Amino acid sequence: MRIDRLVGILSILLQKEKVTAPELAEYFEVNRRTVNRDIEELCKAGIPIVTTQGQGGGISIMEGYKMDRTLLTNKEMQDILAGLRSLDSVNGTRRYAQLMDKLSVGSSDFMTGNQSVLIDLSSWYQNAISSKIEVVRNAIDSRTKLTFHYYSPRGESGRHIEPYYLIFKWSSWYVWGWCEEKQDFRLFKLNRMEEIECGGHAFEPRECPAPDLRDVSIFTGGVEIKALFQPEYKWKLVEEYGPHCYAEQEDGRLLFRTRFVNREYMTDWLLAFRDGVELIEPQEIREEMRTLLARMKAVYDKKIPQSDNNPQKDQESV
Repeated sequence: MRIDRLVGILSILLQKEKVTAPELAEYFEVNRRTVNRDIEELCKAGIPIVTTQGQGGGISIMEGYKMDRTLLTNKEMQDILAGLRSLDSVNGTRRYAQLMDKLSVGSSDFMTGNQSVLIDLSSWYQNAISSKIEVVRNAIDSRTKLTFHYYSPRGESGRHIEPYYLIFKWSSWYVWGWCEEKQDFRLFKLNRMEEIECGGHAFEPRECPAPDLRDVSIFTGGVEIKALFQPEYKWKLVEEYGPHCYAEQEDGRLLFRTRFVNREYMTDWLLAFRDGVELIEPQEIREEMRTLLARMKAVYDKKIPQSDNNPQKDQESV
């Protein structure tokens, strides 16, 4: 990734008096032309880089600027390391660990020991999600359109998008891009994307607003609820909403109030407590829950056909 290489080159220049373009090219496994472009990008970013020719020449940072080579403290570099390691937990590779090995050139000791912060961004879907992340990242870097089959609450559809951002939010991964079907920017959840391909069609980047990731901007149909929880679920309420999210009642039950920005998630969340919760308000959703539970009861009241309920009989008939 180019941004990784730019950070790596800057770190080396901050740690060493001078380095040559061939050394950087070998170090980052790229050609000299790529190194020259990277140096130009760093100059555009305001880093005062000086290049000298001839014997003893090379690439360095302007002398007056080198007094600021401790711009990043040991603790700050530890935080960078933790963040980069977390990306390895997603990809299932050592790509970023190898990058940090390269950043440790010179006398810096921020890479060794004392790693007190460990972040793991992997999920139950690690095997399925890693390859998707790789495809999306490659598409973003190469400015190539993505095509995929998408599953949403409103149905399934084929999508073609211009990808701009890969996002980790709400414990899941998303891609933010321009959707050709909707003619607008949209957020797509990677777990709902299948048959993802870089379509091979390059696109000219358009002005892309940073996604507004506030819950209220993504999820519509918010609702205020009031519910009574059995005391054995206190730990769960504290875990998700903090120790002051409920009021204990005389009968020991916990009165809980909050606002959900997504009604579908709210229903799923309440059902996860089974008979340990009673929704009090709003009455409209209480009635919806009662109807839903009645339909579920009707499903489970049905008798399962004998042939489907007797594995031994099925094996004998094969």
